[in-house]
Amino acid sequence: MSTTPDPIDPLLNRWREVQPPTLSHDLLAKEVWRRIADAESTAETSVFSRIEAAFSRPSFAFAFVAACTLFGLFLAEVRVSRIQAQRNVQLAQAYIQLIDPLLDQSAAARASSNPSVTR
Repeated sequence: MSTTPDPIDPLLNRWREVQPPTLSHDLLAKEVWRRIADAESTAETSVFSRIEAAFSRPSFAFAFVAACTLFGLFLAEVRVSRIQAQRNVQLAQAYIQLIDPLLDQSAAARASSNPSVTR
């Protein structure tokens, strides 16, 4: 009984004969350290270059401008509300002084800061 040789057999025999190229330990170590140095040099980007890269994207730049605008509006609202609260205290003190001119200033200040006392 004759078997026909498989066409893959000669290829497998050639594959077994070929030895993989061997790198010496020194060459391998040099290559590893070169790759590590390349990775570190690309990782050592400055803060300014990172900020520049972030702002180069239009979506981030737009979001940053929108956030700054909203933060500015918030701070303006806080400032206006403080001014309005001080104005309300002054109006309350003036009203109390108008109603009872003999009332001393400390009682007027307490009454205007605690409106439940005057009711």
